[in-house]
Amino acid sequence: MTSTIRIIGIDPGLRRCGWGVIETSGNSLRFVASGTVTSDGDMDLASRLCQLHDGLSEVVHAYTPDEAAVEQTFVNKDAVATLKLGQARGIAMLVPARAGLPVAEYAPNAVKKAVIGVGHGDKKQIHMMLKILMPKAEFKGNDAADALAIAICHAHNRGGDRMRKLLASA
Repeated sequence: MTSTIRIIGIDPGLRRCGWGVIETSGNSLRFVASGTVTSDGDMDLASRLCQLHDGLSEVVHAYTPDEAAVEQTFVNKDAVATLKLGQARGIAMLVPARAGLPVAEYAPNAVKKAVIGVGHGDKKQIHMMLKILMPKAEFKGNDAADALAIAICHAHNRGGDRMRKLLASA
């Protein structure tokens, strides 16, 4: 009998941090929930990071995942924006780690390849494949859809050597 594993995927962002929860049992995937945690752009950085932390903590507490996956940060031309995204990503990794979950990281191209079959694609392709892979999936906006894609990527890759090492060190 195959056990069911609940996975939370997190798409980090300072304004909007997407999250998506799925269950995997063998080769089957089941949508559980998705959403977005937001921060108030009029507040200082520390307060915004607290809002993300508190919001993600509520999600992890409410849906009790077994494992977490976070998208890796890409470097862009705006160093300040990259640094702020890195800080939000730190919160996205800290929350599940503090809850005792193993946290895997995936490059954006790896996520796209796991969901649409190629490392480059647009948001419409990801949305379409999410509906094919999980017909009951509901997501509002790109951030929640991306988070579900990250969770699916982890479901496809969690049996690999990297995840075994991660779980062994937990």
